[in-house]
Amino acid sequence: MSAPNVRVLYIDDEENNLQAFKASFRRQYEIYTAISAAEGLKILENISVQVILADQKMPGTTGVEFFKSITDSYPDPIRILLTGYTDIEALADAINHGDIYRYITKPWNDLELHNSIKNAYDAYKSKIDLRNKVAELEKTNDELNRFIYSISHELRAPLVSAMGIVNLVKMEGLYESSGEYWSLIETCSNKLDYYIQKTLQYYKNNKTVSEHSLIDFHKLIPGLIDLYSYADKETTFNTVIDQKVPFYGDAFRIEVILGNLISNAIKYQKETELNKKVNIHIAVRKDQVEMSINDNGMGILNEHLEKIFTQFFKSKVNHGSGLGLFIVKEALNKINGKIAVSSDPAEGTTFKITIPNVK
Repeated sequence: MSAPNVRVLYIDDEENNLQAFKASFRRQYEIYTAISAAEGLKILENISVQVILADQKMPGTTGVEFFKSITDSYPDPIRILLTGYTDIEALADAINHGDIYRYITKPWNDLELHNSIKNAYDAYKSKIDLRNKVAELEKTNDELNRFIYSISHELRAPLVSAMGIVNLVKMEGLYESSGEYWSLIETCSNKLDYYIQKTLQYYKNNKTVSEHSLIDFHKLIPGLIDLYSYADKETTFNTVIDQKVPFYGDAFRIEVILGNLISNAIKYQKETELNKKVNIHIAVRKDQVEMSINDNGMGILNEHLEKIFTQFFKSKVNHGSGLGLFIVKEALNKINGKIAVSSDPAEGTTFKITIPNVK
């Protein structure tokens, strides 16, 4: 391997070792040498090296100690330890903490050392390539998310106009004048609006930085019920809110979580159920809020309970986007919340949520 562009730093307190190393490898690598850890650090401040070799037994600072000291400030170079004696405990500790790539005993074998440097450089390239690819993927993902967000906003304007026309037709008593066409337009418009809303929620949940504010559940819960039940007059809501202490949290994400769960509780009621009901219980404590949302709807099959928080998961009876509960779980992860679900197709479903009180 002839690769003079590979920059190698060798630190050793014995000048003879430095000279021997340089003589052996100067044609293959760009060599930098330092007689102490302090001098090696100065070289690192000015030269971007890819592989660092250090002797273990140096006065003041050992090789392992030097590698540990540069882990945060210079994480990229691959580190190789040279040692004339075997300190198993120090070596094991360094390897376990990722401080060294490998160690070689002294006196070294030129071929073995050459292969180790070559492999170390390959590891360095792989690390940098991976980081660049991750950064590229993150950039592409961010651009895609912004594109979807922009398109979703653009779609909402004509959609709202179409829904407004349907409402005008209803007001003028012409809704039934064209058979099922107006009903079909309204159904399709509502479904498209639902998908757009979920897309916007997903984007905002990923991008929005948590902002903590005082939350009054006595105001929040009735407002969400009114918002999501405006088209449903059959479901009865029973709410119990116990809030005697202030609660501080991420209002946006808490609204997203509760909104999705309340919406699902309404949407998945049994068509044949005469007494459709949703029970909401909120208990605010000093350290957290405990919330329970229970319905007597169609329930969830046991084999689906572990899958319902998966992105785009839909059962045969679920005609939604497959994003609602995924967004709920992601939002809870952002605010260190937890969720549990229990369900019986004959009795309904209960979601229990806990969210820390950040104040």
